[in-house]
Amino acid sequence: MTPAQIISRKRDGIELSEEEIEDLIRQYADDHLPDYQMSAFAMAVYFQGMTTRETVVLTRAMLESGTTLIWPNSAIPKVDKHSTGGIGDKISLVLAPMLACCGLQVPMLSGRGLGITGGTLDKLESIRGFRTDLSTKEIVEMASRVGCVITGATNELAPADRKLYSLRDVTGSIPSEPLIVASIMSKKLVENLDALVLDVKFGSGAFMKTIDRARDLGRALVDVGTQMGVKTTALVTDMNQPLGRSVGNAIEVREAIETLQGHGPADVLELAIRLGSELLLTQKKAVNEKEAHRVQLRTITSGQAMAKFEEMVAAQGGRLGNLPLSNATMLVAKSSGYVHSVDNARLGNAVIQLGGGRHVITDTINHSVGLEILVRVGRQIETGQPLARVFADSDIEELGLDEAFVIKPAPAEKITLLHDRIH
Repeated sequence: MTPAQIISRKRDGIELSEEEIEDLIRQYADDHLPDYQMSAFAMAVYFQGMTTRETVVLTRAMLESGTTLIWPNSAIPKVDKHSTGGIGDKISLVLAPMLACCGLQVPMLSGRGLGITGGTLDKLESIRGFRTDLSTKEIVEMASRVGCVITGATNELAPADRKLYSLRDVTGSIPSEPLIVASIMSKKLVENLDALVLDVKFGSGAFMKTIDRARDLGRALVDVGTQMGVKTTALVTDMNQPLGRSVGNAIEVREAIETLQGHGPADVLELAIRLGSELLLTQKKAVNEKEAHRVQLRTITSGQAMAKFEEMVAAQGGRLGNLPLSNATMLVAKSSGYVHSVDNARLGNAVIQLGGGRHVITDTINHSVGLEILVRVGRQIETGQPLARVFADSDIEELGLDEAFVIKPAPAEKITLLHDRIH
């Protein structure tokens, strides 16, 4: 069957066979299928969805489009975490070194910005010299020696996902549940993990806008991971305001460092520890959640986690120093009242407009731009009070950032970060 026939079958809502899915992904990985046909297939999946069986087959096909990591020491548990993407999400930069200090190895294959959400690799590349293009051999060596590594997938690791991930970013097919599941799980399962934890976000700054859709995605991810032999859990978390204070690239790295040094935002540390606890418990590195929390917090207070982050940065060629930040302009409140909501999508798009994200695959990232959000939902503010600090190299008047903050006279409830656990 030709690619056009397979695409047409999915467009018409017909369940595809294992052979059809595998053939399509194989051709794409081998550069025998043009981007325009894969874009059409992705859009057909976006509108028609996939059954659980199709999603598992798609995940396996993307996984088997390349090689997997082979570990010389199988006695040390290999774990990882993945977030479905959010505004200000720099958890990976905090969690990886913490877990490495707790007797786990973290071979973290990460991605670039997708839609309005920032990418871990883009953030880390604001560190001068930091390499995100490690070879498969280097990934194994550094994870084994340092305990953690954060890099992009090599050409040999799930190449079909690497290509499709970039394509989805600029073709409007990002929020498709089957494509999200296959992308996440194929990229993680090539790491030969013992355990995986997912941070599944919902809200104005997430691809899943409602908690029900986030729960559905979480269940799909856990189902696929479990079926493929990896201990998998998921936390459903709120993304209706930025995680932490900073949104951008260099500015988020700075905040991650502050968290590792013990004086970052409380919600960043809380979420990192909750996610880490899932992995420590599955690998019997803690007897209960209280102990898991305590051993991770100790890595912060002792300075071990920050030292491990510095070790990882140095191992990947980076040189920590003054991170680049553009000139700052203050955004102030035009009325008094309570912050009822924050439009995360508008904040994410503002960073893209400033140059901190991509419109097309080939766009160059400006690591020095970003936002520092100075208020939280539920907080009472006065006219003229600072709402955000905007780091920009261009005029910010056209960004419409005033409209991102909804201020009303009546009090507003604070946002709860963690909503559900799926296992």
